[in-house]
Amino acid sequence: MADFELTARIHGGVAGIDAGEWDRLAGADNPFVSHAFLSAMEDSGSVGPGTGWQAAPVTIADDSGTIQAALPSYLKMHSRGEYVFDQGWADAYERAGGRYYPKLQIAVPFTPATGPRLLCGEREGEEAFAAPLLRAAEQVCLEHGLSGAHATFIAPEQEALFKAAGWLIRSDLQFHWENRGYADFDAFLDSLASRKRKNLRKERARAREAVEIRHLTGADLTEDVWDAFWEFYQDTGARKWGTPYLTREAFTLLGERMGEKILLIFAFLDGEPVAGAMNVIGETTLFGRYWGCRMDIPFLHFELCYYQAIDAAIARGLSRVEAGAQGGHKLARGYAPVQTRSAHFIADPGLREAVAEFLEREAQGIDAEQNFLEARTPFKNP
Repeated sequence: MADFELTARIHGGVAGIDAGEWDRLAGADNPFVSHAFLSAMEDSGSVGPGTGWQAAPVTIADDSGTIQAALPSYLKMHSRGEYVFDQGWADAYERAGGRYYPKLQIAVPFTPATGPRLLCGEREGEEAFAAPLLRAAEQVCLEHGLSGAHATFIAPEQEALFKAAGWLIRSDLQFHWENRGYADFDAFLDSLASRKRKNLRKERARAREAVEIRHLTGADLTEDVWDAFWEFYQDTGARKWGTPYLTREAFTLLGERMGEKILLIFAFLDGEPVAGAMNVIGETTLFGRYWGCRMDIPFLHFELCYYQAIDAAIARGLSRVEAGAQGGHKLARGYAPVQTRSAHFIADPGLREAVAEFLEREAQGIDAEQNFLEARTPFKNP
């Protein structure tokens, strides 16, 4: 299909695009790029006026008007809620007289989970539409005076498409658990060195003797359940980043629109919920997202967020658990260092050159850190 037959458009939000049409492009593998999740962010007011996240999905359509590819993108007036930190770039550019914000952010709001950012349907669609889609993003920046476009936590299989378009690639580290065909949690423990295995067993025993643990999903996600989780979420959010990103309405909408993809793991004490962790279920991956508690119970964080997630992944036949950003304490619990990628189009040639030099140095540090951490995983030596 020739480029002149394609028309690019910026929309006011994902919610205004037909759900079936959007999900045809997004696919079923990753729940965060689904119409249900992204529209819930908009309809709940978690993104939109006053948040610094203005939904601006970019689509390209053929001459029949059928959307053939899309970007989940946002006009950003700050760099919060992205988990790929470019504030240093912004400061340097503005000291030099430039204007870094607004920028175009191709991402899932507040979600450091890998996934497709070029939504092109089947694999053939990526080959046909990735390049014009990225050119459309670049043109949006150039025509509207944006400093650049940033696609964060891109799926590994899409990295080459961004490289081919000349976008700069940045690396970072997360900790993921890989399912090596374990039959159950004990089989996973058997893959660990003896001392590490004993430590994990002790942690699990301490946490589980203190509370009752329940898994809640689908119809279990009542408003009372969400009220309890909202309290947990607010507590953690206030301690980590000030005002929590999601509104209370967001959780209700997520439960209504994709409850079968949500897994809450709650701890109860004397019949009352005292802690909870929220996970989102993908086709191959369990994504850990939020956690909070009303009281400090030894090792409960590890149990709800990491060990119960492993249990859930094994039970569902999932291949991986992504436990979110940062957290070196995950290493001792069987979550290994994995490099994540982001891709960046910088409009200003001078800033682009400076960023490219920075990324080259940074990548060397990331490689060294990964090698250091991999030598300290709890698994038995080969």
